[in-house]
Amino acid sequence: MTVTFDFDDDVVLVTGVGGALGSAVAEAFLDAGATVCGADLVDSESEDFLLEDSERIDFYQGDFTDESEVEAAIADIVDTHGGLDCLLNIAGTWRGGDPLDETSADTFDFLFNVNLKTMFLATKHALPHLRKRDGAVVSVSARSSLEGGEGDGIYRATKAGVRILTDSVAKENMGTVRANAVMPSVIDTPMNREMMPDADHDQWVDPADIADVMCFLCSDAASVTSGAAVPVYGEA
Repeated sequence: MTVTFDFDDDVVLVTGVGGALGSAVAEAFLDAGATVCGADLVDSESEDFLLEDSERIDFYQGDFTDESEVEAAIADIVDTHGGLDCLLNIAGTWRGGDPLDETSADTFDFLFNVNLKTMFLATKHALPHLRKRDGAVVSVSARSSLEGGEGDGIYRATKAGVRILTDSVAKENMGTVRANAVMPSVIDTPMNREMMPDADHDQWVDPADIADVMCFLCSDAASVTSGAAVPVYGEA
């Protein structure tokens, strides 16, 4: 079955747009006719910026752990495009390998800033504009957020925070803004392949498939869905 989405006249913001998942999400919304605004700490000219044809989006380079930069970027987007319909909180990363008692406080701060604070700040400043459009927020949690584990407890805690904050946003904005999260297993990205070269990559979930789920959660087909954490595990 082929599924198509129509986001003509919609304005969407994708954070972490230069990464593997962010670029796939941007491409999916572009293909569906949306005006895509993208934010990333990485310059669009960098070899680490994975979105091809970045000139197709309205790009904002900035640090989304800095509230003043988030506020300015969203205000600029609304001023330029007339509003905001969807926020896709993709910015995030993984760190791990050490037990808790060997994990530095700097690693704790880094992961909570990148994975949770960016989601909090972008959502905080997007909400007043999303309410005007009956908009949607979709954020990225993780399957590993559902339980503790060895060596990456801080990462798991940040992604659990994304789930809980998503549910809180849904409850606080019932009837005006829908908020949902996706929970990937291992995403098939160049970074993950480099870190786990001997894994069975065929079992990992393709970023494009996750992007399709995020499109669904922003579409009218999910109009009755809010506060959900949707598994996107692939075969992993």
